[in-house]
Amino acid sequence: MEGSTFVNQVMSKTVLTADKSVSIQDAAQKMKELKIGCVVITEDSKPIGIVTERDFVTKVAAEGRPLFTEISEVMSSPLITIDPEETIWEASEMMKEKSIHKLPVKENEQIIGIVTTTDIVKISSVGSDSEMRRICDQIILRMKDE
Repeated sequence: MEGSTFVNQVMSKTVLTADKSVSIQDAAQKMKELKIGCVVITEDSKPIGIVTERDFVTKVAAEGRPLFTEISEVMSSPLITIDPEETIWEASEMMKEKSIHKLPVKENEQIIGIVTTTDIVKISSVGSDSEMRRICDQIILRMKDE
């Protein structure tokens, strides 16, 4: 599509993965070290789920889970992913539809990056595409509602 921005142009290539047997605490420590807001959970090196900072609030702290709990117990699964060749508009629509803020980018069964609502807001603030601005406004409003 002419003038489109694609997922692979804005995705972050820093993706943390952890085996499903890793403890909640180990995963949280890695997230803190890398200063990233989510971890993709794998089984036999295949991506099967995701745990976000929000999950640590809603599924760990709020439920009082022990920190040695396996990370797979609090992951969101199945993992919702997007293709690197999709447009940012497609990514925005998917995030809106599924009410998610982090969208892993999958190529050949591997996670090669991640797109977040923050990434989309950043690119929309420089673009003149009014449709993209409208989508980002909706995302920002939804983030405020949470």
